[in-house]
Amino acid sequence: QVQLVESGGGLVQAGGSLRLSCAASRRTYRMGWFRQAPGKEREFVAAIRWTDSLTYYSNSVKGRFTISRDNAKNTVYLQMNSLKPEDTAVYYCAATETWTGVHVAQAYNYWGQGTQVTVSS
Repeated sequence: QVQLVESGGGLVQAGGSLRLSCAASRRTYRMGWFRQAPGKEREFVAAIRWTDSLTYYSNSVKGRFTISRDNAKNTVYLQMNSLKPEDTAVYYCAATETWTGVHVAQAYNYWGQGTQVTVSS
């Protein structure tokens, strides 16, 4: 089992920044961030491999968001800059032991409780 605890959500104006954190009880193969807005499907945001920090991003956040990890703290971060109202969602941290399905929620075995991010216009 892996426990994931997220923090860092909140309310910010458009153009602002937030940093989300996800502390894991142990490392797995890969960590990811997903988000879900009301009435929408959960969508992939970014992911990072623990071993070599290889990163993946959705097209909608590429160039604005940065995922990183701190091995000593077993913590993954999502730095979100130039936020837009359409980034408003509950953001979930996830972990997986498998190497496939980077962008697929079903490929992730463990999930955090979620943290709300609201971007006002």
